[in-house]
Amino acid sequence: MQAIVRALFALVVSLGLISANTSAMAGTLQCAPYARQISGIQLFGRAADWWQQAEGQYDRGQQPRVGAVLSFSSSRSMPAGHVAMVSRVVSGREVLLTHANWSYRGGIEHDVRAVDVSPNNDWSDVKVWYGPIGNLGKRSNAARGFIYPSKSTLSEKPVQIAALDIARSR
Repeated sequence: MQAIVRALFALVVSLGLISANTSAMAGTLQCAPYARQISGIQLFGRAADWWQQAEGQYDRGQQPRVGAVLSFSSSRSMPAGHVAMVSRVVSGREVLLTHANWSYRGGIEHDVRAVDVSPNNDWSDVKVWYGPIGNLGKRSNAARGFIYPSKSTLSEKPVQIAALDIARSR
């Protein structure tokens, strides 16, 4: 009987530790929700799926633009892929990115350097600043390209100007 009580107690404790660990992990900021928040691009799920999800909803391409989201492919080291917003275009082969969960678990990084190292200059292979070494990462990362945010609906609406009634204003 005492062995059963001990076993049940051990089970309860281990389940408690598992649930505490899961809730702590769930609170870690991930790249996709952060990219969605700062870019306005309303795609959901794993970062690796954003490129395909964007088809037909957002323009996509190989040229960096401020506000666009660079979509990285999934890989062995990044099974969920990665997404990061372009905060500045330095040149056709270099941008600054703002993103989450890259150098530090759950951390946010602003204006970090990313360089296109692809042989065809198409942003299909990218090196990104990695905080722990204080430089571009040692390996490059496969990328699919840029997802461009929609134009603001405010700019599409006609501007209405109120007429001034000169006779009434006197």
